[in-house]
Amino acid sequence: MGRKSNVPADTLLRLPALEVRQGPRRTLYSFAVDGKLLHQFATVSRLRRPDGDGIAGYQRPEVRNHIGEIRNYLESDGAMLPNALVVAFDKRVRFEAGDIQVLGPKYSRIGTLVIPINESWPEDRRPGWIVDGQQRAAAIRDAQVKGFPVCVVAFVTDDAHEQREQFILVNSTKPLPKGLIHELLPSTTAKLPSRLQRRRFPAYLSDRLNYDSDSPFQGLIQTPTNPAGLVKDNSVLRMIEQSLNEGALYPYRDNATGMGQSEKMLAILKAYWSAVGDVFGEAWAKPPRRSRLMHGAGIVSMGLVMDAIADRFGGKTTPTQKQFAGDLRPLRDDCAWTNGFWEFGPGAQRKWNEIQNTSKDIQALANYLLYRYKAKVWDVALKEA
Repeated sequence: MGRKSNVPADTLLRLPALEVRQGPRRTLYSFAVDGKLLHQFATVSRLRRPDGDGIAGYQRPEVRNHIGEIRNYLESDGAMLPNALVVAFDKRVRFEAGDIQVLGPKYSRIGTLVIPINESWPEDRRPGWIVDGQQRAAAIRDAQVKGFPVCVVAFVTDDAHEQREQFILVNSTKPLPKGLIHELLPSTTAKLPSRLQRRRFPAYLSDRLNYDSDSPFQGLIQTPTNPAGLVKDNSVLRMIEQSLNEGALYPYRDNATGMGQSEKMLAILKAYWSAVGDVFGEAWAKPPRRSRLMHGAGIVSMGLVMDAIADRFGGKTTPTQKQFAGDLRPLRDDCAWTNGFWEFGPGAQRKWNEIQNTSKDIQALANYLLYRYKAKVWDVALKEA
């Protein structure tokens, strides 16, 4: 790596860097650079099959929606990208050790990374390839900011196979479990990508349901910190989200912020699900394999029944636990939460535990419960009115 570059000096980018030797053959370079400069010396080797031959390149095409979300975040106050990008350089890049070294471990030394830059070079002539951080780099490039310094970890090799190997290793590590992300969301305040922003308030409500002492769900929602919970957190989140969108919780939602009157919402959720626990006591707080009420299909479908009951009350008053229970009780004989069969119609009988957490089964169960509720409660109430 001590080879001199044959390009003019005015096209050399010189960056303070730390050289780190990993074992007898591997050397890494850690440095900071304005992200706006990345695309002057690094490009993305996109996955392709030239002329029908074997695979060339190693990166996926840019994902525009994801890039847009990162760009919006970068343009907000207090934006931070703490994760380093990974870049593979060819041997035109060199490291110059500093004349003065700080006393420390022998496997590292400070110096300058020298990177050739030439605006006339096409992408495939640039000395660097972005192994990890393609979308972050594109977002910085497109963001309406003057500059945004980022951390970069780099290695040097002319071997495309090694570059692809590192790309696979970097990108095949197990991502954070969704449950952990959901559990962390309520404690965040920074602007997040839109898909996480939308889940922050539902995650807060779910967290309260799991830990409030007056909640029927107390300790029952399974999360990374509560692995003994019986109900999947994603099922509770889905139930809350659909109610926020157009159900019982919607009137208390602030559409501008995606937040809302949490205490009123929690009062509805606690009253309804307490009534569910009372009416279907034999099926409540049992493992999903023994009760389809505690299964994802049951939670989501019964959430729609909650919305229907609230709708019957016209939104003028919030149903009490007693009123919720009164509307649920006529459905007892129609439900096969722990045994028997679901009578969905001629030729559509399903054993109680055949209901799965799939969109098709959730829709079938929800339609059945809402149909029976309308026939046994809503239509009867209209006739008596």
